[in-house]
Amino acid sequence: MTHASDIAKEYQRLGGKRLAKIDDNMISTRTWEDEPAEAAAFWRENVEVLSEKKQAEVVTNLKTITTEQ
Repeated sequence: MTHASDIAKEYQRLGGKRLAKIDDNMISTRTWEDEPAEAAAFWRENVEVLSEKKQAEVVTNLKTITTEQ
């Protein structure tokens, strides 16, 4: 596993609800549900502080919007 994968797995283990949106090589996240405070804090402390490139690596390890449909 990569460091980005480890971060994504821990975020999801904490109950994180963000889903990856990958469209024309644009990578972002979406969430429509409230997530536990612990998961939100983990995201702020471990993902938002990363460079844009490293954040994208983490996001690509999340479930995608299309896999949730």
